[in-house]
Amino acid sequence: SVFRIADSFLIKKIYLCGISGTPPHKHIYKTSLGSEKTVKWFYYKNIDILLRKIKNKNYKVIIIEQVNKSVNLQNFLPSFNNKYCLIFGNEIFGINKNLLSKKNIFLEIPQYGTKHSLNISISVGIVLWHFFNKLN
Repeated sequence: SVFRIADSFLIKKIYLCGISGTPPHKHIYKTSLGSEKTVKWFYYKNIDILLRKIKNKNYKVIIIEQVNKSVNLQNFLPSFNNKYCLIFGNEIFGINKNLLSKKNIFLEIPQYGTKHSLNISISVGIVLWHFFNKLN
């Protein structure tokens, strides 16, 4: 689903890290409907290696997570002058605890029900729509 969402919002690259399925995989093919071929993707076993490369290329790292210092997504205005790397947690384990202690931007999707988590594909769709909508 993330591949299809990324394709819909013209995302240039997806970086898959840690415990994550990668193409070729029958479940990815089933839900991506070919978008795994239209969106470049890369796999890194260790997210720290990826983040060093990203930060050296002047990307703003934004972690989607509910933490004390997170900013409500509705209050975040992305800028044309920045390149962004959005990090979404593992479906079961969430965000790597090492990332929570680093100086990053944290965004939170407002939720009002009794559950305070969303499936990753839903979170990706909401956040990418917000960025796309604000930048266009």
